[in-house]
Amino acid sequence: MQTLGIINEMLGLPEVASEHGGMVDHLLEMVHWLMLVLLIGWSAFFVYCLARFRTKKNPKADYHGVQGHASHHIEIAVVVVEAVLLLGFAFPLWAQRSTDYPSGPDVVRVRAVAEQYKWTMHYPGPDNKFGLSKSDLISGGNPLGIDWEDINAKDDFLYTELVLPVNRECIVTVTSKDVIHNLSLHPMRMQQDAIPGSVSDMWFKPISTGRWQTICGQLCGAGHGGMVGYMEVMEEKDFDAWYKENVPSAKEEKLPEADPEKSDKAS
Repeated sequence: MQTLGIINEMLGLPEVASEHGGMVDHLLEMVHWLMLVLLIGWSAFFVYCLARFRTKKNPKADYHGVQGHASHHIEIAVVVVEAVLLLGFAFPLWAQRSTDYPSGPDVVRVRAVAEQYKWTMHYPGPDNKFGLSKSDLISGGNPLGIDWEDINAKDDFLYTELVLPVNRECIVTVTSKDVIHNLSLHPMRMQQDAIPGSVSDMWFKPISTGRWQTICGQLCGAGHGGMVGYMEVMEEKDFDAWYKENVPSAKEEKLPEADPEKSDKAS
């Protein structure tokens, strides 16, 4: 596996921090090796054709073309390999990520709401139920328009970063307030478009603690390049302490600011 992964290493892929990330990297390794073989093979064939069929050696045009079937066999072999990659690796991985959503009280749920040009994370609180959001309630102090009078919103809170515990399944529900964005979590080998008026879920299980940048994977306007956020995966006891610290004890809600020193050190 390490030998196969040499191309991934040369391309500088970020570290894998999710349980399914190894499957994604394995598929990428296979695709990269196939593309390398095709690049070398067809480049060599191109150079051969330039030399073999040069004008000096073939002053008279041949209107019958290639008579052999070697190129057809090669093309069929390439199609077979691509079908194996698609049916044997890509489809099963996609089916797992799109249908086998985890459930139960231990699953961490977060709403990631995009806007030009930032992300706001909405945590449901100990009841694990998100409060209602209404567009007419959106304001500077309530960026998601949460109805704090809703019984399910009493323990909700907002945060400027995506904070998750290690070794627990996480479901992130992604949406947008304005244009199409994309929440890209490269260490998790996961990304999801944020579409206004629609919600989309993605799930994964972090297996490593750390702090990474998150980016918007869709060109969303003039400030797209600066739409950088942060994701932090903590040990479960640290996450529980952070969670308890941010759960509101009254109706008043605030949007905690991330530690600027952490943001400067994150890569």
